[in-house]
Amino acid sequence: MELEYYYENSNHRNIMDTTGPQRHCQDEGKARNHRGSRCLMLITVCLGILCLLLIAAVILQHFQCASRRGFLWGPDGLFMSKEPMSWSDSRHYCRDRGADLVIINTEEKQRHISSFIKESVWIGLSEIENEGIMKWVDNSPLKQGFWADGEPNNYGGEDEDCIELDPGHTLNNWNDLKCSDKRKGICEK
Repeated sequence: MELEYYYENSNHRNIMDTTGPQRHCQDEGKARNHRGSRCLMLITVCLGILCLLLIAAVILQHFQCASRRGFLWGPDGLFMSKEPMSWSDSRHYCRDRGADLVIINTEEKQRHISSFIKESVWIGLSEIENEGIMKWVDNSPLKQGFWADGEPNNYGGEDEDCIELDPGHTLNNWNDLKCSDKRKGICEK
């Protein structure tokens, strides 16, 4: 009687019939292998997602740390100081961070930088050493300028030896200004 009970309830207790052909055991092995490969694929996908999340966290931490130090690196190596300062102080600010004030020697770069600034900023061009001879911070001479109308002009008879980039126009927006005036600086690594 007890044996009959087990046979009747074998489906409910996961008891297999061992008296007949063993084909279902082979099928079960294949099913286990299939489940194993699906499990392996799921683990691989999960590890990939975890790796992407870790990379994103590292990148986010880098930008948060950079922002706390007073600047934010762009993907093109450009960053801007948070506080307005004189041209010389802006240059020191950049150099303290392994960079220098930006050199703009192509129209493409001029348009790019002009596209994201919202206020007047210092660039790495001046005539501090010799009046009338514009030089970049790497001592290379100015070959192409993107001057606003009437600039440079030493307005009011004052020495305006440092160059700012004004927002509003994307191409011709350079202005000469007194180096002691306060502007944020665009730095380039």
